[in-house]
Amino acid sequence: MQHVIIVIHLMLVLSLIGVVLLQRSEGGGLGVGGSGGGGGSFMSSRGTANVLTRATAILAGLFFATSLILSILAGFNRKPTSILGGTGPSAPISAPGAPAGSGGEGGLLRQLQGAPEPAAPSGPVVPQSK
Repeated sequence: MQHVIIVIHLMLVLSLIGVVLLQRSEGGGLGVGGSGGGGGSFMSSRGTANVLTRATAILAGLFFATSLILSILAGFNRKPTSILGGTGPSAPISAPGAPAGSGGEGGLLRQLQGAPEPAAPSGPVVPQSK
């Protein structure tokens, strides 16, 4: 479904570009392409200008509609994610003086699995020379 709408969207884009480029410039621009107002200029009648203006408005409306449909379809496949990178709830703050291994997700996981808690060191470990 999304691929079909993308193809229609691209065809609308190309036709919108073509219709806009076919229109006669009002300000004269660079004076290139017969915009000097000569009798033999391409697409010079007022009726053709009205058709091109209507075609531009219709194509622009269809372009806007397909853009909205594509953005809605893209939103259906989106899953909410956290910008913080953590997948679970935040770790509880342990009380001062509590061992480092008693709090946090790792300790909770070990308690739920029934594994014994690792022994926390009583102080800094200093290597002993022999």
